Amino acid sequence: MPIPGVRYLIAVGSGKGGVGKTTVSVNVAISLAKLGHRVGLLDADVYGPNVPLMMGTQETPRGQGDRIGPIEAQGVKLMSMGFLNPGDKPLVWRGPMLHSVIQQFLRNVDWGELDYLIIDLPPGTGDVALSLIQSAPLSGAVVVTTPSDVSLEDARKAVNMFAQVRVPILGMVENMSYLIAPVSGERIDVFGQGGGKRTAEQMKVAFLGELALDPDVRIGGDSGKPVSTRGGSDPHAAPFLKLAERIAARCAEEAKATGPRISVED
Repeated sequence: MPIPGVRYLIAVGSGKGGVGKTTVSVNVAISLAKLGHRVGLLDADVYGPNVPLMMGTQETPRGQGDRIGPIEAQGVKLMSMGFLNPGDKPLVWRGPMLHSVIQQFLRNVDWGELDYLIIDLPPGTGDVALSLIQSAPLSGAVVVTTPSDVSLEDARKAVNMFAQVRVPILGMVENMSYLIAPVSGERIDVFGQGGGKRTAEQMKVAFLGELALDPDVRIGGDSGKPVSTRGGSDPHAAPFLKLAERIAARCAEEAKATGPRISVED
């Protein structure tokens, strides 16, 4: 069933950890809000929820009648297990409990009217991703990779997983594509060059662009002040704004081609 009031439901996934998927999710969500859209961000990485830290808030959600009120920060509505289980205490849960919490986050959170609900998936193609796909019709998926062959091998698995369950692939993002040396300005291809674009072309999916290995992006995430909050005129924020614009355009293209997968209640 569709999520009432949500126009586009977008999953951001990766075949493996360590590629900066949550960083991309956070900065894209903020950038979409900067573009004037109503945006929510659901942290579906139940075992390793990092959205609260990156968004700079550790509030506790409050009940709103029989529903849960999302936390709001940086112009984005948020929900994460990190708000409900803060600190370093691990969750030791099996599949049925994961399915239940994803259902709660989708159906029992009072998201209100949203243009985009971004869902930051855990790495891989396991229970949470499948539970999400079974729970609501996704408008599309974005796959995050780095240029390295190891990352690309797993990114291909993520693309194939979404394709097998008939989720439209909005495109592939190559994160940590290169590093600009601070003194010389030389481009250094730390993890290889061009692998994301080549893989997207081989798999016949859109290539949404490259994102640099940028110390400012890391500092912003660690400090709870993501670079996207600076606005598109900032050179560190501009790539995420362009990425958000491309994702929005791809959502519109998919909706036009296949019809809306999520209806908005009047």
